[in-house]
Amino acid sequence: MTKYLFLYSTTDGHTKRICEYIGNILKQQNHEIKIEPISLELKKLSEYDAIILGASIRYGKHQKSVFNFINKHKDLLETKKSAFFSVNVVARKSEKNSPNTNPYMKKFLKTSSWQPNKLGVFAGKVDYPSYKFFDKYIIKMIMWITKGPTDTSQSYEFTDWNVVENFAKTL
Repeated sequence: MTKYLFLYSTTDGHTKRICEYIGNILKQQNHEIKIEPISLELKKLSEYDAIILGASIRYGKHQKSVFNFINKHKDLLETKKSAFFSVNVVARKSEKNSPNTNPYMKKFLKTSSWQPNKLGVFAGKVDYPSYKFFDKYIIKMIMWITKGPTDTSQSYEFTDWNVVENFAKTL
């Protein structure tokens, strides 16, 4: 049995949902799972066998809390099995949905001092009805530019759950 710690950085909750999905798959294999926001000050990180970080993108960036955590715990992360996955809507496009082709993953790897053992990229979700006015229309403009959906009365989930499941099975 492996003890997994999932830490997530999310704007609208979808990255947490992906962590829970992966965690449920691993629980079925009799592994121990803990899922927490990356901003939480956790003690005893060393008691986990594997640390998985999931981070969403908003306006082209991962949240600062992701880099703060990595900088603070880099030495520990390098002694553990580790994985990092990025959740972003750009990954809805087949030519940008892998760690080698996703611009946000490439940027993360260039700017992060940590090189995880395993990488994943998952397409996210656009949930127009839940957004505040500013976010709704900025995201609508970005979607229009990138030829994505622009009907603000709808939600659009682009996550391929089979890809997430395959990632979980390789952890």
